[in-house]
Amino acid sequence: MHDQTQPATVRVFIALAPPDHAKEELARELRPAYGTHPHMRWNRIEDWHITLAFLGELPVATVPLLRPPLAALAAARRPPSLALRGSGDFDDRVLWSGIGGDVDELRTLAGDVRTAVKDCGVVFEERPFRPHLTLARARRGDHSSAGEIARGLAGFTGRRWAAERLHLVGSNFGRSSGPIHYRDIEAWPLGDGDPAGS
Repeated sequence: MHDQTQPATVRVFIALAPPDHAKEELARELRPAYGTHPHMRWNRIEDWHITLAFLGELPVATVPLLRPPLAALAAARRPPSLALRGSGDFDDRVLWSGIGGDVDELRTLAGDVRTAVKDCGVVFEERPFRPHLTLARARRGDHSSAGEIARGLAGFTGRRWAAERLHLVGSNFGRSSGPIHYRDIEAWPLGDGDPAGS
């Protein structure tokens, strides 16, 4: 049967991504930690993103329903001006970079994205929005590395940048023990605040 070739579900989230120059700035700051903490599971720099809504496993057939409302939402929004700033950890295991700049605008965008998804009839677990960019995960039993690295990054403030695209992202089909890889299902340029604009 040919339908065995494509999984029935895909893990989906909606995100913003920093531009390359902002990622390179933070990567330079992180370089010593890559050397001192090689056992951390470091995310690939090209996968760095700010999640606005994590939808979890969705039927593949549901994904196209998200396209029109997200495209319309992106066109009606100006790019928020953001910066990577500071660091911290969740539960001693997940190392993250914080987000500065137009955080109120970012929160509004995340809320509107979630509303648009719900209006499509897609049910997902609503987690509180905590603007961050996940950098790495510590291995089980390692309760100190994430905090050590976060303290070293606490004073970091990157240059501001405009988040110019809204990304609909799928993470790798199936489950494997290897690293998670992400790919854009689609991305839409954020507009100029005018719904009629291109």
